[in-house]
Amino acid sequence: MFTMARSRREFTPEYKDEAVKLVLTTGRAVATVARELGINEATLGRWVSAFKARNETGQTEVTESERAELLRLRKENADLKMDRAFLKKASIFFAQEASDTNEKRSN
Repeated sequence: MFTMARSRREFTPEYKDEAVKLVLTTGRAVATVARELGINEATLGRWVSAFKARNETGQTEVTESERAELLRLRKENADLKMDRAFLKKASIFFAQEASDTNEKRSN
């Protein structure tokens, strides 16, 4: 007898956050929202409980989506700093070139 193993579904942190927000902002029951989303009621209930526990203890834990955004912004900031440094050096170079050219013309 051959039975296929059910693969375990994995949900992104963003999906979990949105599902919890649906429960909390709409005031609908966990069971109703879980049925609409096609997920197990107990699973959504755990997500909601974890969210409430984090907020009751005052933990402002960074979500995965916020962590990804933070990393992206840090990289972008580093790139912009490099661009700025390059442009600063280029402007100094061209300012010196312009002053050298003006000195040659006046002689």
